[in-house]
Amino acid sequence: MTDTYPVAIIGSGNIGTDLMIKILRAQGPLRVAAMVGIDPSSDGLARARRLGVATTADGVDGLLSMSDFDEVRLVFDATSAGAHRANWDRLVTTGVRVLDLTPASIGPYCVPTVNLDEHLDAPNLNMVTCGGQATVPIVAAVGRIAPVLYAEIVSSISSRSAGPGTRANIDEFTETTAAALREVGGAQRAKAVMILNPADPPILMRNTVYCLIEGESNHTAVEESITTAVETVQRDVPGYRLKQRVQFETFTADAPLFIPETGKFVGTRVTTMLEVTGAAHYLPAYAGNLDIMTSAAKATAERLAAHSTDTAKAGR
Repeated sequence: MTDTYPVAIIGSGNIGTDLMIKILRAQGPLRVAAMVGIDPSSDGLARARRLGVATTADGVDGLLSMSDFDEVRLVFDATSAGAHRANWDRLVTTGVRVLDLTPASIGPYCVPTVNLDEHLDAPNLNMVTCGGQATVPIVAAVGRIAPVLYAEIVSSISSRSAGPGTRANIDEFTETTAAALREVGGAQRAKAVMILNPADPPILMRNTVYCLIEGESNHTAVEESITTAVETVQRDVPGYRLKQRVQFETFTADAPLFIPETGKFVGTRVTTMLEVTGAAHYLPAYAGNLDIMTSAAKATAERLAAHSTDTAKAGR
């Protein structure tokens, strides 16, 4: 058994290239065996070739035809939601694990700091969205103290960091993020909003998370839970931080919050403001939205590699 865990990356755009560089710079078990694209002149494929990584511009067909494809243990898909559905149709029969960095939502949602241990053997894991990776841990942290009746997140990113894939998948972004806030974060109801900010110089990624919790709540316990969640995410994404202290607003029976869909609300609104600075391995520092995706995917793959090794040892 080798000491490395060979992986392939489909998508030679910004996300795929940043992910490749992150893995090559790391000391972990992952080894980039192939970079796959459809544009022979893409910067990602050119960089991969210079770094000694096998490449193909023939998409998944090119990957499947590689002589050493059988050694690949996991494939990252950094294309688009529509492309991933087609790619998965080709990969599902190969037995290779897939980490989906698009909002296609074929496999179970995975936010590694929250629920990865529940899906270590899933053949296809969906990494939700950049907004999901940034905000689901916060909603889950609030939910550990009190049930979250409603969660709403607003992700604001620089328009410069939103490539064609991001722009084409905005509907999928909102739907997938909201679903993950419910299914992984534990909110009973949820909504996600994405803003492309054209400011120049470009802004950093910012996320505002609103959670409604019914009745009395221990503000100190909620804030401590959120702070712990932030510190956990920071292990893989050092640029992830609270923009300011968690805010609490209490609504009483005499002064309730009116919600159009449900009527009067009595309880507490918890507001968390986050900022994400990218590591600037390949992408600029303002592209924290892309950096948090590649960092989460890399951390997930490393955990899957360790699980594979542990399973193999246990079977001896």
